[in-house]
Amino acid sequence: MMFVDFGPIMETVTPKQSAPIPRQSLSAAVVERLTEKILSGELREGEQLRQDAIATEFQISRIPVREALSHLAAEGLITIVANRGAVVSALSPGEIMELFETRAVLECYMLRCAIPNMKEDEFKRAEDILRQYEQSLENDSEVKSWGRWNWSFHSALYAPANRPVMLSFLKKLNINCDRYTRLHLVFTRDLHRAGQAHRELLDVCRTKDPELASAALWKHITDAGEYLKEFIKRHREQHS
Repeated sequence: MMFVDFGPIMETVTPKQSAPIPRQSLSAAVVERLTEKILSGELREGEQLRQDAIATEFQISRIPVREALSHLAAEGLITIVANRGAVVSALSPGEIMELFETRAVLECYMLRCAIPNMKEDEFKRAEDILRQYEQSLENDSEVKSWGRWNWSFHSALYAPANRPVMLSFLKKLNINCDRYTRLHLVFTRDLHRAGQAHRELLDVCRTKDPELASAALWKHITDAGEYLKEFIKRHREQHS
């Protein structure tokens, strides 16, 4: 079983040699790599991110690193702390639940707007994505793709609402949720529930009833938040 430790610590990043990043879009590449390190738990809650150490690891200058850290701070994955610099953000169980409640409010609104515009092509695309998501859940080597497939499925349902600004904001919320969702799935192996909940949601959406679909989505998101809140609370108590 994969072990991911999210217990709060005060360590700094240890410089090491990684594959050089191509010069184009350096800051975007650093964002991508650091995001994956945070989501996988390689960079843990409370861990300090030193610009010079990251620049040494990726064999680049500090300028794109600084830009990447600013981007990650805007997404909520890291926090800039006085006298310490950038550290990996840590959310309390209550804040995690609030994050999921915010998702529920906005995503249910998006789904209600999207349902009247949904055609068979949209349902087929969501079905294809869900099938690939379910396949990834059966393979531990695909752990890092779980969050991407989850968001791809949800965004396929919301896209017909034609609200790109809200969709972009929801993507950021989902990225912040992903590290906790991934941790929960890795430890509990509750993979069947994850796949089944999404399939039930798609079936309800096919009824083209906005209120019925919205109610199913609300339950899906808030139930996930409650599971995660209690899991994170127990996990931190066990690893404190």
